[in-house]
Amino acid sequence: MRNHRRFLGVGVVLALVLAACAPGAGPADTTPTSTPEPASTTSALAEPTPTDATTTTSPQLTIDPVVFHQAMRDLWVDHVAWTRLFIVSAVADLPDTEVTAERLLRNQADIGDAVAGFYGEEAGEALTALLRDHILIAADLITAAKTGDQEAVTEASDAWYANADDISAFLAGANPAWPEETLREMMHGHLDQTLNEATAQLSGDYAASVAEYDHIVTHIMEMAGTLSAGIITQFPEQFST
Repeated sequence: MRNHRRFLGVGVVLALVLAACAPGAGPADTTPTSTPEPASTTSALAEPTPTDATTTTSPQLTIDPVVFHQAMRDLWVDHVAWTRLFIVSAVADLPDTEVTAERLLRNQADIGDAVAGFYGEEAGEALTALLRDHILIAADLITAAKTGDQEAVTEASDAWYANADDISAFLAGANPAWPEETLREMMHGHLDQTLNEATAQLSGDYAASVAEYDHIVTHIMEMAGTLSAGIITQFPEQFST
């Protein structure tokens, strides 16, 4: 199962780019009906450019690396933005909690669908399940913290960090440009910050929660840069120079 997850770790990003490059493909309409949309995870992907416009055969399509870096940033900023919206709503028991969670989970299904278009339905479903687990564990952690169930908090926290280690392992195994220890530090940093954000929100320290979100965005963009750079290094033929 771990080898399969390693394959999917790179597949998710490549599938998103390849989906944007496929003839007739366009970004999915994922705009919620009532919640402001953070940066789109797919709309920033540029159309590929022919490497030889004079060829009489179908030109090879390549990806603009600058746009790819930005698209990767958008993907991860979108993740932390919807996560924050869910934290705020779940902590306050707001009536939009359920639809916000659905929107966050729908993003995972969208990514799975993109992978399924290239790697088959089974791979898409497996990736969707993996991504849902990451989010649902976080939701369990918030619920346990709200109820003061320390045993459940510990259990969910352990599972969350174990999931981060799994993500780091399969990404490192899929791409030699991503050292596992570097990825583990980044993933743990991301979880640490998100936990601080949720804790501050739960305790009513809203200023600290907002400040922590600023740190989260900065960190997640750095992590996105590491991931996109690794993909460009591993697949240079896919990118324009």
